[in-house]
Amino acid sequence: MKVTRIAKVAIATAAAAGLAVGTLSPANAATRSTVVLVTSNQLTGLNPSVSNMNLTFNSEVAYMQGFGFNYYDNSPKLVDNKIFGSYKIVSQKPFKVQYTVNKGKVWSDGTPINAVDLLLSHVIASSSYSFTAKLGDPTDNEVAPAFNSLSYGGVYDEHHVGLPELSKDKMSLTIEYDAKIPDWQIYGPGPSPVHTLVLMAEGKKSLQSVKANIAARDKFEKAFYSYNTKLMTAAGKIWSNDYNINTVNDSTNPLLLVGNGGYILKTAVPGQAVTLVLNPKHKSNPSGPATNGIKTVVFRIIGDGTAAAQALRNQEVDIYQGQPTADSVNLLKAIPTAKVIGGDQAVYEHIDLRVDNAAGSTDNYTGPFKGMDQRAVDLRTAFLTAYPRDEIVDKLIKPINEKAVRMDSLLVFPSEPGYADVIKNSGVSKYTQGSQAEREARALALVKKYYPNASATNPGFTVKLNWGTPSNARRAASAQLVKAALGRAGINVDAPGSATWSRNLASNAFDAFFFAWVKSSVTQQGNANLFCSDCGNNYLGYQNKVVDAANTKLGAVLLSPKAKLAEYLKIEKELMKDAVSLPIFQHPGVTAVNAKLQNVKPNPLSPQLVWNYWEWKYSK
Repeated sequence: MKVTRIAKVAIATAAAAGLAVGTLSPANAATRSTVVLVTSNQLTGLNPSVSNMNLTFNSEVAYMQGFGFNYYDNSPKLVDNKIFGSYKIVSQKPFKVQYTVNKGKVWSDGTPINAVDLLLSHVIASSSYSFTAKLGDPTDNEVAPAFNSLSYGGVYDEHHVGLPELSKDKMSLTIEYDAKIPDWQIYGPGPSPVHTLVLMAEGKKSLQSVKANIAARDKFEKAFYSYNTKLMTAAGKIWSNDYNINTVNDSTNPLLLVGNGGYILKTAVPGQAVTLVLNPKHKSNPSGPATNGIKTVVFRIIGDGTAAAQALRNQEVDIYQGQPTADSVNLLKAIPTAKVIGGDQAVYEHIDLRVDNAAGSTDNYTGPFKGMDQRAVDLRTAFLTAYPRDEIVDKLIKPINEKAVRMDSLLVFPSEPGYADVIKNSGVSKYTQGSQAEREARALALVKKYYPNASATNPGFTVKLNWGTPSNARRAASAQLVKAALGRAGINVDAPGSATWSRNLASNAFDAFFFAWVKSSVTQQGNANLFCSDCGNNYLGYQNKVVDAANTKLGAVLLSPKAKLAEYLKIEKELMKDAVSLPIFQHPGVTAVNAKLQNVKPNPLSPQLVWNYWEWKYSK
């Protein structure tokens, strides 16, 4: 399903099984209407707005199937998609924004698109709507609401007023806010084929006539404005559960695949490939820019960077971007038929520690890091102090990007204004002072406060670490460095790799997690909402009133650059004091492309590779 709202941060995944190069069909032997990309990720679901489905690869596949009012280019700059529609401020006091869908736009099943298709955005982002329609409490950590959405608790939720208003011709939707919020352009609605939710709730398993589809959409509209609990609950069950599939074939309900983007999902084979084909309605009724002759896009899943580079050399694939190793980068640069594009990504690796029960968990967290008492804070501090961030950067990242540095702010990238001031005053210095050996000694001293017999050969306690799949060479190497360093600090790290690691981010069975976050938009709030108490991406069970207040202010009041950094600093000070999380490094960007394929322009934001898929074309 189309992502109905631009998510600010997504999980950068690397959970893939290796695929033998010999099983690939040469891209060069295919017609020049096919592009084959390498991904190290697995498709886990078709709706990345659902909790635990906010993964970069899920979002990339969804992005290609749906156009909305805007998107980011690789500047990154927000670009208005005037082919689909337009939006404008129609009132300053009260602050109102009107979104209008251009006439003539249709879904891939031929159904005309109108503003009723924008209403689902409100349902999945408004806690007040969920309460009024009796769809559940979005703040309940144990029982998920009917729409198990990541968008609750965000800026839209906190500042919208009442219900969106439909125009008489049902082509426009007007939303009122309690103030002119920062970045209001990206919090507006996105289109979703709401008729398909109604049809599937009624048990339909095939595409219906346009007349039947319009009737189903009319039912959704009526149910929305009358707070019809029965129909909306049934629609929520479909939205939250039925799209959580990783296999797509001829037996898949085609209603799940309706979109308005340039491409439509055709097949998905776990561990092998995901294939999209040109939307048959896109040429005659485009919702976005026209494509350039590419009829098929295939994502081939290859977990090993060296194998992926070899596949590109063999011209079995056209685009490679993954988590490269030094060996794979050298292979890429030596390929005569490929061009290599570098640069930093808006992606950062980090280490998070569990504090309490994760949202949606059904059990209680009882691990060593539980709570905010001195013991828990000390043990978390010991773990983060001994974490070998410098060694990881020096051994695994600098061979790829010699200018790479250890990252010390969770909210500001090293190249961004204000970074130096934030790290100078945040308290991160307690995790950076001295050499690695000195930090390990300080960490061991903290551990010995509670485990007097702890030593480098006799661990005081065990931490279960969730990190990724064994086929990801860089992550596997990181895990080994972590085990060794923490072991010297008296902490045993149990770190088995798992192809299903991303599903366990909310699992109380794990005490620590290292993975990557990738930004998908540029906002004043940034990724501060990763740490607020009731936000969808806070998997740590961490609650802090200072952090919550700063996050709310960042989303509600337009601030000067200096004032914004002051709020960032408030958050960072609390996170460092409470020993919750540390950044490790900004991901180096390495993209290798078939030299004949034009206009591949990696974006620092997500979706990094496919943001301009309509511009791709082969040179003659």
